[in-house]
Amino acid sequence: MDTFTVILLSVGLAMDAAAVSIAGGVTVREGRARTAITLAILFGVFQTGMTIAGWYGGSLFSGYIEGFDHWIAFLLLAVIGGKMLHEGLKGEDGAAIPFDRVPVLLMLGVATSIDALAVGLSLALLGSEILGPAIVIGIVTAALSLLGFWIGTAFGDRNRDRAAILGGIILILIGIRILAEHLLT
Repeated sequence: MDTFTVILLSVGLAMDAAAVSIAGGVTVREGRARTAITLAILFGVFQTGMTIAGWYGGSLFSGYIEGFDHWIAFLLLAVIGGKMLHEGLKGEDGAAIPFDRVPVLLMLGVATSIDALAVGLSLALLGSEILGPAIVIGIVTAALSLLGFWIGTAFGDRNRDRAAILGGIILILIGIRILAEHLLT
């Protein structure tokens, strides 16, 4: 997978974490710097780990489905992207999240990285390497989460839905690109 695609994929995956971080920036009043850094590290580590876990899972059975693996990758990315797009378009209720509780943070880490698990599976099905893309995904997620937190602090939560919409569109476009590459070659 080329660098440009990995970066686009990383940005798409990071949108959920960035949106949650924006919400954190909007709601957290005390310990902002600590919360911003905690969210960035947490989301980056979870995205990296879940991408690798999905890749290993996909590697176990990729030989059985290599004839139609591009369709699976397309469908996974399209469904994930469509879900993000739908959630961004319908909007969220903006309820405050208790960002100072470890169980809440762990649940947020898992919830925002489920998509990375599916992407890791897709990468395995495509025969892609995992370590480089997983590290880029984690770094981009951490950076965008940190940025998102401070955007939330500065501008409120009006950008959260746009981030989900952009992330969904990016994932759908990557899925279409994967499908087109396999069908046109």
